[in-house]
Amino acid sequence: QVQLVESGGGSVQPGDSLRLVCVASGGTINSHAMAWFRQAQGKEREFVAYINWFGLVTEYADSVNGRFIISRDNAKSTVFLQMTNLKGEDTAVYYCAMSRKGNIRGSEAFRSLSEYDSWGQGTQVTVSS
Repeated sequence: QVQLVESGGGSVQPGDSLRLVCVASGGTINSHAMAWFRQAQGKEREFVAYINWFGLVTEYADSVNGRFIISRDNAKSTVFLQMTNLKGEDTAVYYCAMSRKGNIRGSEAFRSLSEYDSWGQGTQVTVSS
């Protein structure tokens, strides 16, 4: 059973940057599509970014496109989320998720929580002045 552990969250000011890290243990992420989701207090969990198993396909939520970059290092079973120009509305708990699939096909399917089978415990990101 793969376990995902996120780190790198914190409290920052608007315009700052953070890099979130998700490390897998007890297995490998090499052949699996990965994603980041987030959940703000009182709101539903929402899609943030997706990367396919080899790292050649990435997708982003409109709200973060151009500010966030998802990447992966399969040799280290690690996925990253580089976040720049952070805004107050980025405040949330950020979750790493792993799919059984290497590529999630179908229009917008990668945005669906049901496509992901393993989840981390989350890391808090707070953006406030």
